[in-house]
Amino acid sequence: MDQPPESSPAVDRTVTGPLSREAAGTLLDQGAALLESGDYREAFATYQRVIGFDDPEVTAAAYLGVAQAAYRLDDEAFAIRTWEQVLQLPETSATYHAWRNVAAARVREGDLQGAIGAYREADRRAPAADKPEIANRLGWLAKETGNVRASRRYFARGRGTVLPYATYVILGITVAVSLTAMFSSDGTGIYDALQLDKAAVAAGEIWRLWTVTLLHDPSNVLHLLFNMYALWLAGPIVERLYGSAMTAIFYLVCALGGSLGSFGFGSEFPSVGASGAIFGLFGILLVATRTHNPALDRASRNFVAQLGTILMINIIFGIVAAGYIDNFAHIGGFVTGALLGVAFVPGRVATIRSMWQSGAGGALASGFIGSPFGRVAMLVVLVGLMVVAATVGINRWG
Repeated sequence: MDQPPESSPAVDRTVTGPLSREAAGTLLDQGAALLESGDYREAFATYQRVIGFDDPEVTAAAYLGVAQAAYRLDDEAFAIRTWEQVLQLPETSATYHAWRNVAAARVREGDLQGAIGAYREADRRAPAADKPEIANRLGWLAKETGNVRASRRYFARGRGTVLPYATYVILGITVAVSLTAMFSSDGTGIYDALQLDKAAVAAGEIWRLWTVTLLHDPSNVLHLLFNMYALWLAGPIVERLYGSAMTAIFYLVCALGGSLGSFGFGSEFPSVGASGAIFGLFGILLVATRTHNPALDRASRNFVAQLGTILMINIIFGIVAAGYIDNFAHIGGFVTGALLGVAFVPGRVATIRSMWQSGAGGALASGFIGSPFGRVAMLVVLVGLMVVAATVGINRWG
């Protein structure tokens, strides 16, 4: 019977004398474990014991560990000098990481031109998976230094090509069901089964909270066309920020928020339309782009810049045509999307808040909004609002 491999015995860092390769490797592992556990001083000393080993690869790894421990101990100046020591060694696998850390440090010092040079060195050595993030960082730096042409080129490299699969699927299903309901001989039955009938929802037919998005006004095909055009504009931008899977989830959650707004506070008439979910996507874009400052292409920036005006026009039109437009579905969807936009940081693009934070990996915002507590708080507020709307609706229609 095979025995599991035994882990290497611990090495006492205080023992003097030359290190064997096995002992040096064990000390590097011990340093990594100490860093992970938060014992930065002991990690610093453990990594420092390995510096000077006759293999540059091993010494470079030790320098990286020492620098990381120093940075965690708030001695950034020493950390920077240590990262620069890695760059004095022959090329190793640590060289790339050292250039990235030096670049981020130069940004924090305000040396943007130096940061650009360091990130270019990092980009030459970066694995394919890291190149889009570095390109976005270079894009922001080029923009800050006034090189607009280079900024566009870097952002284009960072974006890559992302097909909005979720948007295509949602749009296709919605158009197919809506047109079938509009023109089928059994269209009335489809509307009866899928529309947002408040009394039916209160009686337990909760699927209507989502299926309402698949139907549109049978007497006005423009209702379908306008909604699908809005989805075509907003959906791909959300997908570039969050990915297809998250976009599909967001759409369903925003649809729920819009339907609950109508269920709790709307009129007694059955509702149809995807505008609640689409207003949710608007809310995500309007809030996430202002809260987390993700890198966007020009067309997306222009669309987001016009969202405030688009929403204001819809609010005014909704008040004027209150008997025809379900304002509470719009409000419910938008509020849902806005809270999602705060709670979830775009994971597919770099953000200004996170770009220069060591260890953030381009995924965490700073302050209360970026903290786990702050993000959970937004979701708690969202769930609470949904519970209130559902309770009001059940009391009204049950």
